[in-house]
Amino acid sequence: MPENPGGDGRTGRSHAAGRRGSRAGDRQRRAAPALAVTSYEQWRREFRWDVPDRFNIARACCDRWADGTGRPALLREAGDGLASLSFDQLHEMSCRFANLLLAQGIRAGDRVAILLPQSWEVAVAHLAIYRMGAIAVPLFALFGADAIAYRLADCDARAIVTNAESLPKLPDGPLVILTEGSAPGAVDFHAGMARASPDHACLDTQADDPALIIYTSGTTGAPKGALHAHRVLLGHLPGVEMPQDLFPQPGDRFWTPADWAWIGGLLDVLLPSLFHRVPVLALRMEKFDPERAFHTIERHRLRNLFLPPTALRLMRQVPGGRAGPRSIGSGGETLGAEMLEWGREAFGVTINEFYGQTECNLVVSSCGALFPPRPGWAGRAVPGHEVAIVDGEIAVKSPDPVMFLRYWNRPDATAEKYRDGWLMTGDAGKMDGDGFIRFLGRADDVITSAGYRIGPAEVEDCLMRHPAVAAAAVVGLPDPLRTEVVAAAIVLRAGETASEDLARRLQEHVRARLAGHLYPRHVRFVAELPQTATGKIMRRVIRQDWGKLR
Repeated sequence: MPENPGGDGRTGRSHAAGRRGSRAGDRQRRAAPALAVTSYEQWRREFRWDVPDRFNIARACCDRWADGTGRPALLREAGDGLASLSFDQLHEMSCRFANLLLAQGIRAGDRVAILLPQSWEVAVAHLAIYRMGAIAVPLFALFGADAIAYRLADCDARAIVTNAESLPKLPDGPLVILTEGSAPGAVDFHAGMARASPDHACLDTQADDPALIIYTSGTTGAPKGALHAHRVLLGHLPGVEMPQDLFPQPGDRFWTPADWAWIGGLLDVLLPSLFHRVPVLALRMEKFDPERAFHTIERHRLRNLFLPPTALRLMRQVPGGRAGPRSIGSGGETLGAEMLEWGREAFGVTINEFYGQTECNLVVSSCGALFPPRPGWAGRAVPGHEVAIVDGEIAVKSPDPVMFLRYWNRPDATAEKYRDGWLMTGDAGKMDGDGFIRFLGRADDVITSAGYRIGPAEVEDCLMRHPAVAAAAVVGLPDPLRTEVVAAAIVLRAGETASEDLARRLQEHVRARLAGHLYPRHVRFVAELPQTATGKIMRRVIRQDWGKLR
């Protein structure tokens, strides 16, 4: 294990970040044009990190752009069009909310939770918390009471910013700040800001000072709080620029249906866009609506999208669905050749897959602007990151600016995350001679059958090519002869009927297209697949509940 797990952040930041600066005095600067990159090899060769000793996310994402020009930072639907919140307004509101928090006794280092769906208030709260040196704890708006209570207790949150809808789910303890409605003892978000001063000097934080805790999705046990420093934003920049086809470019406008409580919504979309002075659409969907998604992209001329695989699969089922963004990134599960082909037809662009995790995000990516993708492969190492396969597992060289500082109150788990100077992701993978990296699944998802190591993604991709299949999850089940055998849980398309004959046809479909040892010897048809809140298939649950699946 390295002496300084997670790195000290002083190995630098993106050269793109370096051109844009990070000081409040940079208010007259304009966002730089698209990266001056002609090839992936050139980008990797010329890339240099340049993380300053002192860095604050709020200053970099807001203060330096608050120059009186009224440039839009955030958008939301209003009637038939869009309403906007400028960087000037965002700056003033974040200053007011920081002063409100200070008046309530919140100080640097205190944890402040944010339990809200996508909204302007989320961005205001995050920036206020960062600028005063406190630690933001984003929470998924659809969490139940137990999930919320666990996280609030684990991080010892002093306050929580939420709405009336979530109020019944909250435990006693933290100060409640309500963005709507009222409750005894709660602080009114908007009324409190109206009384607070609009002046607040952003704390001159070190790049390594803690900024936020993002809880893992719990695919391998109880969720752990990944503590990130302010430098994590700089560490993300090349990983956003790459899958978004050399982001930013003039006229860019970003949206994702992924909740801003997860690292994918917050650090793949919201904060990097504000850093680059690109407007972000805040759009709440209580349940993802694929038809509305297509309509929203076209109606509001959205150019940059992060669409998780689950969203893409749902959009694929919309007859004649079409949209014309400039770039699309997707990560979390492998898409496969058929989904990529559909994406080119539906959107007119290549969907760039990427790979990362809460502790160390966006370190592998495809980039259709620089090289053709390889279906089933996540891409190549993002410039600035050294990625390798160590004992069959995807690993990232430490230190690295994008790496987490540590797990909150989990020193043993933090130590287990590192091995001989590498952060071990826990994800099985392989790399080819050109540096393309394939995500095979969680290390505990890899199936060992008759001496073969089988990643579920390849079999799932093959099953998805069958016209009867809407979704598939592949797991390994114990077998006395082969150690494990391949099993598949299948969600059928509308109008298809489950039968033993269809199961046999699906088995033959895989056997004929992949190999005899890869076809699922057991097939179950299910109404839906268990997923985490971020849309990742919970294969562990499928394995545990196989006998109950119907």
